[in-house]
Amino acid sequence: MKTPNEENLCQHYLADQQLHQLLEKVDEDLAKKTREGGCLKCLEGKLHRSDYPRKPRGDPKHNEQVHRDSFCCDRDGCRKRHTPPSVRFLGRKVYWGFIVVLVSSMRHGLKPERLGILRQILGVDRRTLEHWRQWWLENFVPGRFWKAARARFMPRICEKTLPLSLCERFEIDRRDRLLELLKFLAPITTDSIALAHLI
Repeated sequence: MKTPNEENLCQHYLADQQLHQLLEKVDEDLAKKTREGGCLKCLEGKLHRSDYPRKPRGDPKHNEQVHRDSFCCDRDGCRKRHTPPSVRFLGRKVYWGFIVVLVSSMRHGLKPERLGILRQILGVDRRTLEHWRQWWLENFVPGRFWKAARARFMPRICEKTLPLSLCERFEIDRRDRLLELLKFLAPITTDSIALAHLI
């Protein structure tokens, strides 16, 4: 996918200095909402910070260690972990979430020149790209989130071309539209909060 001036979207967003700040702010808001909601298991406990470190790959300008917001219930006998949804991370994948989405949505196959550029800029190898493609088709499409969320789209989203079809529907050539797509995907970024509480 490309911007109107024919710039690769992934390179465009990597150069966007404000994108990481915006994504971090949205994650802070999601974490605050989770914490204020209290424990969803015992319904009585307060949530205390229990963040853990992440070092996402894919952006040489932002290669420092960051934290993934997370909380634990303070009640003995519960201690349930609550990791809020995220727009920065796509579950346990080690690359930034927007990179996984954008690179996976590449319209044309993985030509050697394109793979060489991805390796140089992002450090992504062919096996990782194939794993991401397989994840979209074999995990995301049959998953509970997509089965519940796909009804929002009319006409229907083509599942065989995910995530490209989602990127096109959200018209992600603008930062705010990419953010909306990442917010839409945020419920799949956590296993510790039931999907029913997120959709």
